[in-house]
Amino acid sequence: MLIPKQNRKKIYEHLFKEGVLVAKKNFNAPKHMELDTVPNLQVIKSMQSLKSRGFVKEQFSWQHYYWYLTNEGIQYLRDYLHLPQEIVPSTLKRPVRTETARPRPKGYGEGDRANREDREDRDAYRRGGAADADAGEKKSVGAGADFNPQFRGGYGRGKAVATQLDE
Repeated sequence: MLIPKQNRKKIYEHLFKEGVLVAKKNFNAPKHMELDTVPNLQVIKSMQSLKSRGFVKEQFSWQHYYWYLTNEGIQYLRDYLHLPQEIVPSTLKRPVRTETARPRPKGYGEGDRANREDREDRDAYRRGGAADADAGEKKSVGAGADFNPQFRGGYGRGKAVATQLDE
């Protein structure tokens, strides 16, 4: 497909700046979602061309195309757009942290004594109960020793139960 050079350049500039490009699978759309002056069909076809040359990877999901630049694609677009080596797509840039080192939350065993005493109560509960541990009793957990489960047929969807119609 013949694509005007100015549209191709806008597509490539946007792709290089972001590192990714998304397009809805609508060949009749008058404009692309992010590039207002470029028809959606031209975006899809130019990305298809880059994909066939191995410069982008394509993912299709829920009627949307997703294209990701490869290392070869970054080099090709640098040459095409005459960009220096220092300029990289935003997907390769590390996020800049604006805040300084955050104070770490206090973990177990740190902090004031009052909070630590509260935790001892919780630990006793997790181990089996504070009252039981003090009294020396050991509570049994689960079904008792005399528990004897048996299968009695005829309940639910099993064997049909005789009805009492004779009475």
